[in-house]
Parts: sequence; structure tokens; C-alpha cells
Amino acid sequence: MTQDPNSKKHAYIVIACGALMVFISMGTRQSLGLFLQPITLDLAVGRETYSLAMAWQNLIFGLPLIGILADRYGSRNIAFGGGLIYALSFLLLSATGSPSGLYMNLGVLAGVAIGSTSYVVILGAVAKTAPPEKRSAMFGVITALGSLGMFAVVPGVQWLIASAGWQTSFATLAAFVGLTAILAFGFPGKDRVSSQNPSGTARKKAQPLTLVLNRARRHSGYLLLTAGFFVCGFHVAFIAAHLPAFLSDKSISKAAGATALAMIGLFNIFGSYLFGYLGDRLRKKYLLSLLYFSRAIVITLFLVLPISNISAIIFGCAIGFLWLATVPLTSGIVGQIFGARYLSTLYGIVFFSHQIGSFLGVWLGGRVYDTVQSYDMVWILAILLGIMAAILHLPITDQPVKLNKTIETAMAPGTR
Repeated sequence: MTQDPNSKKHAYIVIACGALMVFISMGTRQSLGLFLQPITLDLAVGRETYSLAMAWQNLIFGLPLIGILADRYGSRNIAFGGGLIYALSFLLLSATGSPSGLYMNLGVLAGVAIGSTSYVVILGAVAKTAPPEKRSAMFGVITALGSLGMFAVVPGVQWLIASAGWQTSFATLAAFVGLTAILAFGFPGKDRVSSQNPSGTARKKAQPLTLVLNRARRHSGYLLLTAGFFVCGFHVAFIAAHLPAFLSDKSISKAAGATALAMIGLFNIFGSYLFGYLGDRLRKKYLLSLLYFSRAIVITLFLVLPISNISAIIFGCAIGFLWLATVPLTSGIVGQIFGARYLSTLYGIVFFSHQIGSFLGVWLGGRVYDTVQSYDMVWILAILLGIMAAILHLPITDQPVKLNKTIETAMAPGTR
């Protein structure tokens, strides 16, 4: 089937704006681990305090409500509001002088903002415009651009902190993240699929959200996917927030620590694109299993070999290649099973599991360190979780479900 030129042009605009938005939003978010040491030293608080603020950010960032609102009111409106809140949260952070300020501005406000300007909203918008046979590859492109943001933004933030201090850095970054509000105008507004076809065909194909959710909660593959994504969140949040401090504790230079984070972003560009490309050609669940098992191996080698500036950077390269390559595959399986109409909602629920893992990864890192002055227990847990996730993905049922049959069954006399 030939795609309409106007539709194709609109898809390119959505993809371009989404890629730039995730570049800014996720690139900036991945730099927040650099603020841990200067803020905790300046405010005279333990690492658990900053970690807890970041943990709340991760949890709020993943609330399924954001995806539901994007499907209901349009990705454009949600992303626009999120961009404005992002800028406000960083402006307030520049004047923060207490733990309560960290919890509110870095935790609550930044969590809402990042959730509204990142993958759940952006991938939902792209799914409604990209052809199904290219959807996984496009998800990979979006994810890769988020990683390019990490590669480009992290060194700049490290330079800002070193030259101007963390307060001025947040004030400067407020203008940068505020650009996401402008990019939101490239997204589609409220979904009008039911009005695009005068004959009513599109209206008949739209499924009630409650019935789709009911089908999803009883789908074993969807539940296993949700459980596995918890592990991804644990890994990336713990490493992003605590790797710079962990390396500093091991007498690794701050420049090498920032470079390791930047390498995560750089190599995730290749990993996200490659696995997104492969996801359109191979079984996504097997690719996910391979990814999680590979993470466990990489972390194990990092811990058992001598830690140096070089090994830290090599670890950043290796873990970066596996970093968010899970996103195009996980979201791709959700779209493959249930279609694109409610992707923001259904992927948002899976992503919330990711963010629960993120909450625990960030907070547990700070809690364990403040208790025993070591991250070793959390690293070992990360290895075990990686092996568990690799096993969980193998039995996933990933065939498309027949939602029309579900609707007819639910509406039949004598059924509820």
C-alpha cells in the first residue's frame, strides 16, 4: 500500500520533533547523577536524601496516568505542559536549600515534566503516524536520539557544574529544557481517528479503553513483559544516579566518570538503533532475553576486573550498547500485541513497572551506601535481576490479540 504524501510528511515531522524532544529531555535527565556529590556536600545531607528525591522523580515519571492523558487529550497538549513544568522545576532547583525543596522540585515537578516529554508520550505519537512494518525501527531512532542527548549533554553539564556551580547550572538548563514545549507543536493534537472516515469504519474499529485494559491484564505475555521491564528500570536508574559517585569512591577521576556516562549515551545510539532494526526482523522477546543476560555479564566483568579510568570508560561503552535498546523492543511488543490506538496507555503501564524498578534502584543505592559505605550489595542484586529478566522473556506470547472478539464476548447477553 502506498502511503499518502501528506501523511508521510506529517510522520517525518512527528519523528523529528519527538527525536529532538527526547534528545533534550532524556539527555538532561541522565546528567542528574553528576549533581549528587555537589548538592549533598553543599546541603550537608546524606546520599539517601538526593537518591530519594531522584527515586520519587522516577516513580512519578512513570505514572500510567500520563499515557492515559496523552491518548485522551493528545500528545501535543501533554508535552507542551510538561516542557513548561520542566523549565519551572529547574528554576526552582537553582534556589533550593533544603531536602524538602529537593523532594518537591527534583522529585515531583521534574518527574511530571520528564514523564510528559519522554518515551511514553513520544512513542505513542510516533506509533499513530509511522507504518506498522517500520514502527520498531522508528522507535529505535527515537531511543537512539535520547542517547545522543546523553552523550552530548552530560559533558556540558559537568563543565557547567565545575565552572559555575550546581545552582547556576540548573538555572541555565531551565532554558534548555524549556525548548521541549516548543517542539510539542509538531505532535498531533487530540486523536480524531473516528472522524477521519465519513463512513464510520474507523469508528467501528476503535475499541473501548476499559475492555482493552481488561484484555491486557489477563494476557500472560503482557504481564511477563511488565515484570521484565522492572529490571531495566532498576539497572539504568541505579547506574545513572550512582556510577559517578561509585567511580569517585574508587579514586577514578571526575572527568573519567563523566566520560563513562557520555559513552553510555554514545553507544546506546548504536544499540538502540540496531535492536530496533532487528526487532522488525527477529522475535523481539528473544532479543530482550539476550539483552538482559548480556547486562548481567557486563556488570559481573566490571566488578571482578580491576577498576581504572580505562575500565570505567569501557564499562560505559558496553553497558551503553545495552542501555535502552530494551525500549523499542518492549514498546514494539506492546504495539504488536494490541495495536497502536492505546499504545501510550498500555506501554505507559509497562513503563510504570520500569519506574518502580528505577525508584528502588536509585533509593536502594543511596540507602545501602549510607548504611555500609559500599554499593557492592546493589551491584550483585543488579546481576541477579538481569538473569531473572532474561528467563522471564523467553515464554512471552507475542501474537496479536483479536480485540474485536474480546468486545463481542464482553457485550454478549449474560456476560459482564
